[in-house]
This record gives sequence, C-alpha cells and structure tokens, in this order.
Amino acid sequence: MPQPIQHPGIASRHRLSLLTISLLSLFCASGAEASSFALAEANGSGLGNAYAGGGAVAEDASTVWFNPAGMTYLPQGNSIAISAVILHRTLDFSDKGSTRVNPLIPLGDNGGDAGGTSAIPSAYYSFSVSPQLRLGLGLSAPFGNRTEWDDTFIGRYQGTYSDIKAININPSVAWRINDMVSLGFGVNHIKFEADLRSKAPIVVAGPTYVGDASVKLKGDDSDWTYNLGAMFQISPSTRVGVTYRSASKLKLDGSVLVTSAVAPASSQVASVAIKLPDTWSLSVFQTVNEKWDMMGDLTRTGWSSLPALTVKNSAGTTISNEPLNYRDSWRVGLGLNYKVDSQLKLRFGTAYDKTPIPDDASRVVRLPDTHRTWLSAGAQWKLNNTSTLDVGYSHIFFKDGSINRGTTLNGAATAQRVIGDFTTKANLLSVQYSSSF
Repeated sequence: MPQPIQHPGIASRHRLSLLTISLLSLFCASGAEASSFALAEANGSGLGNAYAGGGAVAEDASTVWFNPAGMTYLPQGNSIAISAVILHRTLDFSDKGSTRVNPLIPLGDNGGDAGGTSAIPSAYYSFSVSPQLRLGLGLSAPFGNRTEWDDTFIGRYQGTYSDIKAININPSVAWRINDMVSLGFGVNHIKFEADLRSKAPIVVAGPTYVGDASVKLKGDDSDWTYNLGAMFQISPSTRVGVTYRSASKLKLDGSVLVTSAVAPASSQVASVAIKLPDTWSLSVFQTVNEKWDMMGDLTRTGWSSLPALTVKNSAGTTISNEPLNYRDSWRVGLGLNYKVDSQLKLRFGTAYDKTPIPDDASRVVRLPDTHRTWLSAGAQWKLNNTSTLDVGYSHIFFKDGSINRGTTLNGAATAQRVIGDFTTKANLLSVQYSSSF
C-alpha cells in the first residue's frame, strides 16, 4: 500500500510535485449554477425567466453579453444595466461506506455544509453611433465557484476548499443590415483565478499518525476570446437569435504551499493548462398578444474541451496527464412574460441543465455537479419613461448525486474510496436597474 506523507520528508520537491497532481486533478470538476463551474447569472432581469431565450430578448443593455446584435433593438442614445444576483447554496454529504487511507488514519466525518452565500455582479453599457451602428461594453463573471468542507471531512484528501473567480470585459459592436437582420461581434478579456486546498496525512516513525498537512494551490491567467451574434426578425412578433462564444486557453501559473505543525512550510512552482469551453445558443422570442410574451432557448456548452488535466513543473516537464471525463452539456429553457399594465410586467421561467460529469467515479467533492432544474419568477416595474427596476427569484432543484472515487496520495492510489451521496439546494435573488437616456 502506498504510504502517506512521512516526516521529515514532507518538504521535498518530489513529494510537492506529486501533491500538486492530487490537488490539481480536481480543479476542473468544480461547479456553480450552470453546468460545472460556469455561471448563467450574467444579468438580473433574466433570472425571472430562468434566462430562457436570452439571445433573443434584447430588452436592455445586458444583451451585450447574451447577443451583441441585440443592441440594435435598444433605444437611440445610451443604455445601461447594472445588476447583482445573490446566491445561497447548501451542499451536504452522507457517507455510504467510504474507506480509510490505512488503519492508522481516521476516516473523518460528513464535513458540514460546504455551501454558502455569494454575490454575482454585472454591468453593461451601449450607445448608438448611428441608427444602424451600436457600440457596447460589458463586465460580468462567466465562471465561478466556492466550496468549503470542514477540515475533518471524509473527503479532505480529495479537497476541502475551492474558490474560482473569473472577470470578463466584453467590448462589442452591432450593425443593423436591414429591418430583418442584425449582426454583432465582441472581444473578451477574461481574468481567471483559482485557490484550491486539500489535506495530506502525516505519519512519523512508529508508525504514528500525527495529523494532516494543508496543501494550497493558487494560480491565475488571462486570455482574449471572441463572441458572435445574429438577430433575425422573422415577423413583427417573432425574433430569433443565434450566438457563439469561443473557447479560452489558459495556463494557470502559481505555486503550491504545504504547511503542517511538524515541518517548515514549503512551496513549489506549478502550472496547469486548461481550455474553458465554447458555447453556442439558439434563442426565440415570441410576442403572443398584447399581454403575453414567450421565449425559449437551446444551449450547448463544449465541456469536452477538458478531457484531461495536464500538470507541469517549473522545468516544463509533464508530471501527470489525468483524465477528467467531461462531456459536452446541454441546456433548454422556456419563459413567459405577462404584462399586467403599462407599468408592471411579471416573469416566469423554467430550465433544465445537464451536467458534463458522466458517472459516480468522475464526480468530485470540490463541487459534485449534477443535473438541475430551474423554477423562476420575477417582476419588472417601469419607474418612468426611461428606467426600469427588475427583481427575480429562482429555486434550483438538483438531482442527488453519488460519488465512488479513489483517493491519490504521493502520486499513487490509496485504499481510500470516498463513497456517498450529495444533496444540493440553491436559491437566487436578483435586482437590476436599467435606463436609456
């Protein structure tokens, strides 16, 4: 059986490299409120419709993100949209027969609630150069996740803490070719950061288990990508949007820090190359009558861009090439608007997101992603002739997910398998202020 970390060799470069593998191998399996660790919450107004038909709505300046061609449907002059989505998530684990690393090392417990509360902000601006030409700028968070288990968690050697952040700046341009066709184009600068932590057992002569070392990886990178959009006014009451957002290639450069109560802290340079997925979406917006609107979308996310995780040391030598087993995922959404009067609009929506994780052996403790169903409602108040206020609420029903995954230490499999079930719940609240002037 492979041994846990032995004191005093905990600080060796060789073992630090192997610890890097076991930590980084979980990185791309983290998740948020779209499939895996993608975030759907790019504005506040769309939450009430579960973001159904986002590429065809073109209701406010947030169309910069969803479909830049939609800027040609905004009023002449300037348009702004500022929003925040508050997400509260609970994440619990129930053990179903997990095994120990070896008889010396305690199994641990269910790890408490690994969820929490976070805010997802966004801001957009568009202005008209001419009746046909629009320019825009967006600021949003397309990826993110935070998960924190107790240090005594059964799965602590696979991961205890994950904090993933991404900020995207998106200059855009739109051109109305004629009354039926508009085209849009954007460039994106994405800044991506990760802080990932786990534990590693320490065994001294005897042998005796004396506790766990803390392993922390921090890394970041940025990239330029692009997005395309087209809007087709099929009839006075029917609009179709088609959008594409390109993949992003990143090399997260950073360091691994190992600390414990029985040895000096040690660090090592490490890097991992990842390819964030591309997406394409087909959206429809339909005015049914003077009271009702209907919208829907079908979206594919190319998570198969992450078939494996390649870890390299400071010399550029490949240390590990570990499969992640991600598959492309699909989302389908359906939404309705009901106009109560000239001042108040009610929103309703539902959506289904399919996880890219194929089986229990591929699911991870950092965020055990599963299929999910959205149920949403919201309202829009017209404050005056140029400004609106939106609020929205969504409850996300997650399918219970199981895990049966082996634990790796020092670059080799151990006797431990984390076996159990995850239960996840999420509630979201949004607010958005939009204005044209």
